[in-house]
Amino acid sequence: MTKKLALVVIDGLTPDVFETAVERRSAPTLAALAEAGTYARALSTFPSLTPVCLASLATGGGPDVHHIPHLVWYHRDERRVVEYGSSFGAMRAAGTRRVIRDAIVEMNAEHLSANAVTVYEALEDAGLVTAAVNVPCYRGRTSHAPTIRGVVRAVNGPRRFFYYNLFESDVTGAPLAVRGRALGSVDAHAAAVGRWLVTRDGFDFLFFYLPDYDFASHALGPTGAHEALARSDRAVGALVEAAGGLDAFLDRYDIVVCSDHGQTHVDRAIRLQELVGEPRAIVTASNRAGMVYLDGDARPVAERVALSDGIGVALFREGNAAYAIRGEELVELAAGDGDWRGRAWHALANPNAGDVIVSAARGAEFTDLGGRHHVGGGSHGSLDDGDSLVPMLVVGDAAPPVSITGVAPLVLKHFGVEAPAYARAA
Repeated sequence: MTKKLALVVIDGLTPDVFETAVERRSAPTLAALAEAGTYARALSTFPSLTPVCLASLATGGGPDVHHIPHLVWYHRDERRVVEYGSSFGAMRAAGTRRVIRDAIVEMNAEHLSANAVTVYEALEDAGLVTAAVNVPCYRGRTSHAPTIRGVVRAVNGPRRFFYYNLFESDVTGAPLAVRGRALGSVDAHAAAVGRWLVTRDGFDFLFFYLPDYDFASHALGPTGAHEALARSDRAVGALVEAAGGLDAFLDRYDIVVCSDHGQTHVDRAIRLQELVGEPRAIVTASNRAGMVYLDGDARPVAERVALSDGIGVALFREGNAAYAIRGEELVELAAGDGDWRGRAWHALANPNAGDVIVSAARGAEFTDLGGRHHVGGGSHGSLDDGDSLVPMLVVGDAAPPVSITGVAPLVLKHFGVEAPAYARAA
């Protein structure tokens, strides 16, 4: 009989921090799972930003497949900036109501490509029950009305759907998610919902998302958020305890534990707009990646930006070819490239991407629409290994995927469901 499967994503967790916590047993649940499973380091997508990465985890496709390009981007058809919530300052600059609609509703209803298939859609089409807890990429087959009228409209999610306290397919008694975020309230909410689900054996597949570690790491740096990781570990422990302990849990469930991206320390902030030098260009930047939307040729802008202090790589397309500039080096990109160049190609092939995509140099971060940054703390988004490597732990028969795009195909294969054509080689 096929076991049920849980996917746990701890946002922003780096391999170094995960491995140290397992070795020192400062995260006892993760350590116990590591002893029972197979571990490896894997690659994220580019830009290594949460909406892009979670869309890849949910669909098994890169940005060229799912069409989510960044935390903030320019919608060419609607001639407006889309902001998913880089910071409170960025939300105010873009319009708070508009940001809430884009991040909670439109990302799934409109921006996520219709040609991408989420794990919830594929599994529920096969007659299985899926669940998602606080996952921003949630598109499914079941309509859910919000718990508070007038904030957003109804959305289509998995059968069992919990998005903070705004969408609740079932009454679980979970506490408010957004009260006391710095103290781990979102992960505590997830733990309560997860405990309710496991106690009732309420799913075949669960996507269990824990964002509080990333929140703390932005403020304290990727090596300074140990208390937040301990809280995330307790949230995973709530699933295990609800099943009656580790052995009982693993009798019923296989589990994948990973993060969506890494993080690196940042010590300086850059206004990408000032480096572009094109008054009519539209620049959308946040964390350690930026997009430049142009009316004219992209190469001159990419060349100018690439030579600027704080820039690691500038990417652009010219006809059917894609290129990267690192300093004065010009590199042609191809979809089949196995290193950073392949991830760069997939980012450029996204129809919603900028004409130029910029990856920050180590230690640098781009200010967002509200002028905010994380200098002194941690950030992510670039092609740098520190932003791009993630821990990948699998407890079950499958081998750890080499990329987060391999997680959705692993999940579908576990249940005997064929993956979409774009994901079969992941």
